[in-house]
Amino acid sequence: MAQFFGLSTSVPFPSVWSMMYQIAIFFVLEDTWHYFSHRALHWGPLYKAIHKIHHQYSAPFGMAAEYASPIEVMILGFGTVGCPILWCALTGDLHIFTMYVWIVLRLFQAIDAHSGYEFPWSLHHFLPFWAGADHHDLHHEKFVGNYSSSFRWWDYLLDTEYTPEALKRRREGKITKKAQ
Repeated sequence: MAQFFGLSTSVPFPSVWSMMYQIAIFFVLEDTWHYFSHRALHWGPLYKAIHKIHHQYSAPFGMAAEYASPIEVMILGFGTVGCPILWCALTGDLHIFTMYVWIVLRLFQAIDAHSGYEFPWSLHHFLPFWAGADHHDLHHEKFVGNYSSSFRWWDYLLDTEYTPEALKRRREGKITKKAQ
């Protein structure tokens, strides 16, 4: 199947730099897919029919990341698997080993975001635009906003970020508009 989609399965394996570059692109592409798909899944009928099962845990734990309806797994999983395959279709450059590493890292990211803890090694401490567990915990607590999987920029740009800082920015913006 990998060869059908154009993934290389032979040696040598790709360089570490090549893998890091591609995986970084996959995180950006997947995050974009996830944001818009996840936000759509919060629309009334889709939420009730598909996404509500995932929100049975308002205080999620690591393995709750994968607790979802089969339809949701297919919709959101398309970003995880489809983005690298799209990359391969466009560039002709993807090794199956890179795909395996990507899937493992994406799974770790999902478990970390649902862990309920900001570990000292969590990427949120090193990349200020990384979403992290606190960001996603607020999503499960309030059921609105914070739709991104990895990064915070879509939530920030489209005003769906639900954090104390974002709420303060919105309040200050409303006060400024009223004062004008």
